[in-house]
Amino acid sequence: MPGYKHPCKYCGKLVSSDDNMCPFCGKVNPVGDIRCPNCRSPIEEGQMRCSHCGFALQTICFVCGKTTFFGDYCQNCGQRLTVFCPKCKVEQPPIGEKCIKCGKPLKIRRK
Repeated sequence: MPGYKHPCKYCGKLVSSDDNMCPFCGKVNPVGDIRCPNCRSPIEEGQMRCSHCGFALQTICFVCGKTTFFGDYCQNCGQRLTVFCPKCKVEQPPIGEKCIKCGKPLKIRRK
């Protein structure tokens, strides 16, 4: 039995609550809370720090070089705020200098 649909938080089109990607705009996590990239606790846009782990939620976008809220996408250029590990290929938020899975150094482009 199909469930209720919810508006995508990026484009507003109706998507299923279990969709991982909006079929209309292609962005990830189209419904639900924004999560802290460090501890995955729910956060709100505009917070300076995660209330659970204290992680700083303002970052410099590694594509456009501007300050942005650390959500799924840069508020300025719209680029996804993730990097891929050059060794194991795991996609992850750029929260450290090493891969969260294999521990190898990440190659994060900075402007």
